[in-house]
Amino acid sequence: MRRILFILVTFAVIFTGGFGFFAVHVSGMSTPANPDKADAIIVLTGGQSRLDAALDLLKAGKGERLLISGVHPSATRHQLQLATGSDKSLFNRVDIDRAALDTIGNAEESAKWVVSHDYERVILVTNNYHMPRSLLEMGRLLRNASLEPYPVVNSKLDEGRWLTKPEAFRVLFTEYNKYLLALARGIVPVKPTADGVLVVQAQAAD
Repeated sequence: MRRILFILVTFAVIFTGGFGFFAVHVSGMSTPANPDKADAIIVLTGGQSRLDAALDLLKAGKGERLLISGVHPSATRHQLQLATGSDKSLFNRVDIDRAALDTIGNAEESAKWVVSHDYERVILVTNNYHMPRSLLEMGRLLRNASLEPYPVVNSKLDEGRWLTKPEAFRVLFTEYNKYLLALARGIVPVKPTADGVLVVQAQAAD
């Protein structure tokens, strides 16, 4: 019983310490003021602020093309253009992925897009709390391309502010657990296919 109790306490300490490190790391992220130019830009859907940030980067010439990954199948290109207030000339440089349903799917579809265009350097746009898991999943498939994180920060949570905001704490704790599951998925083999890349027998959901 003592041994079991020791194992449980040790696990709890490691888990709690890991969460604290994760929360401090994520809450300390900031949006780059002027990132270096890349070959392309990828944005993962999940909020208007992400799309706006990615389109601003495209408009500023930080990438040749933009992939919006995880768009709802019913959303049309015209609807997206109107929703983001973008002009048609800018949206001609936008590709839309409607197949991805979660972060794993984002990584798979993005990898196909990057490989098909032979891009070497890509700016990845998503929220700060979602960035570690997104980089982890994409990094497994894009080993020949560098990913430059562009975290979108909706609210300042540094200096321990996430501890005083229940909703922010919940989001961080949920994302931390998803990140741990993504780490556990590291034992799943990845292999190339004729259509791009495939995660073998990947059943985990976002």
